[in-house]
Amino acid sequence: MLRELRDYTFITVGLFSYALAWVVFLLPYQISTGGTTGISAIIYYATGFPIQYSYFLINAVLMAFAFKILGPRFSIKTTYAIFMLTAMLEFLQWLIKDADGNFPLILGPGQDFMACLIGAVMCGIGLGIVFINNGSTGGTDIIAAIINKYRDVTLGRMIMLCDVFIISSCYFIFEDWRRVIFGFVTLFVIGFALDYVVNSARQSVQFFIFSKEYEKIADRINRDAHRGVTVLNGMGWYSKNEVKVLVVLANKRQSVEIFRLVKDIDPNAFVSQSSVIGVYGEGFDRIKVKAKKQKA
Repeated sequence: MLRELRDYTFITVGLFSYALAWVVFLLPYQISTGGTTGISAIIYYATGFPIQYSYFLINAVLMAFAFKILGPRFSIKTTYAIFMLTAMLEFLQWLIKDADGNFPLILGPGQDFMACLIGAVMCGIGLGIVFINNGSTGGTDIIAAIINKYRDVTLGRMIMLCDVFIISSCYFIFEDWRRVIFGFVTLFVIGFALDYVVNSARQSVQFFIFSKEYEKIADRINRDAHRGVTVLNGMGWYSKNEVKVLVVLANKRQSVEIFRLVKDIDPNAFVSQSSVIGVYGEGFDRIKVKAKKQKA
């Protein structure tokens, strides 16, 4: 229950960052990007139909596919995100628009590119927070999450491929290639920020621990840090004494905890820590490449 509550709390924070970016920076400067939010923005620029309503209607259709492929747990959180983002877009527009119903230009007139960058970074960070907490804002995020479930493709890159067509369609609304270029800049910055947040959360580290108290250290790491430990046989070449080496793979955020455990038991232990690019298996990421079929 605490883990689920934590997920929903951070999903809400990520959604707020995403909605704030749209209402404060992207919509006032008529900047679009990919996803169902981008489609909704284009509809808004062309017809004036509120962005939150078209966003909700499009996602209602896509959720039928997500429920079967990604499972009810993903669908429940995505449904929550869709309703919450719709409400946030509605509330923030009501809060920020002036008496005539127009968006104020927070950065001043002519600051389209700066608004594009700031809004894209906020969108990417918000999406990253949502994704690492097992949520989604719907739309092309659902498509990206489905493909990412089976193939080892980064989420940001997958969303980019899905959204190129949406951004290109901006030209038919504004007949201005500058708007299309701003849309692509926004898309790439969102993808970069999204991958940075997701990959930072999944960074892993590897420990080599040399200590005479290796048994106590291994037991504490198993019990308190909930990480597996492998014991290797080694020999100090100078002393010619046999030593035991503990090998531990853990999430980066657990580094301080493991160092404290080692220091409490053996302050003189020799510890080596290194970053690893990827760890796959139980307790970490799942291997998503398909095995080759053997010929008969």
